[in-house]
Amino acid sequence: MFITFEGGEGSGKTTVASLVFERLKNENYDIILTREPGGVKIAEQIRNIILDKENTSLDDRSEALLFAASRRQHLVEKVWPALKENKIVLCDRYIDSSLAYQGGGKHLGVEEVLNVNLFATENTLPDLTILFDLEPKVGLERINKNKNREVNRLDLESLKFYDDVRNTFLDLSKRYKERYVVIDASKPLDEVVLEAYTIIKNKLDGLY
Repeated sequence: MFITFEGGEGSGKTTVASLVFERLKNENYDIILTREPGGVKIAEQIRNIILDKENTSLDDRSEALLFAASRRQHLVEKVWPALKENKIVLCDRYIDSSLAYQGGGKHLGVEEVLNVNLFATENTLPDLTILFDLEPKVGLERINKNKNREVNRLDLESLKFYDDVRNTFLDLSKRYKERYVVIDASKPLDEVVLEAYTIIKNKLDGLY
């Protein structure tokens, strides 16, 4: 089963993904946790290009294509082999991030970015996507308080950009309602973790 965690900056999805992964692993599920962009060596190298604060001249379409290339490599080397072995794959970001950030935030068009990514992924979509929804202003305030978090090129965008990203994510949750579940990420962390865990557990047990 392929399960993705999506959300804007500071939504807590990375922390929740890690905690849910540990809990399921302790329950003896055959599970891996990975991330995008990255997850494998070549994809991590592409990640470094995309997120490098010095690369201010990176063209928006080039950025979208780099994300798709990184995603493809990650699938080929890590996700597809794991799924073939009947493992559960938890992934911090996937195709919906490109649709929200480049399609919506950068206004390249959701359909245009979707077409590039369907080519790159051979139409591989998640079985379940959990969206951690949070007002961008609150998310950015969380990031500013977290001194240990890396600051990357995408953190330099405007609040309007992040509002557009959030709205696109919410539109996607309606478009793909058969695989999307939205969680209010403004709630306390332990509540969000429990909700995400319960959603995934029910999906794995065939109850969802």
